[in-house]
Amino acid sequence: MGRGRAKAKQVKVARQLKYNGGHTDLDRLSDELGVSPVQPAEIDDSYDDELVDKYADYADYQPKDSSAG
Repeated sequence: MGRGRAKAKQVKVARQLKYNGGHTDLDRLSDELGVSPVQPAEIDDSYDDELVDKYADYADYQPKDSSAG
């Protein structure tokens, strides 16, 4: 007994998730999960010059068209 009410609630929640406008409140989610906001890590753009020089020739490589035979 009581399964109908629980199932109806699950169906309601599932429909809300499926047909929601797609907006996710990330601040509310982080509060609910108990985590502090994290700043994105800074991306290291430095390249190893030796590797850049080594593979620079491949950057403009155009393979020959093998179907034109």
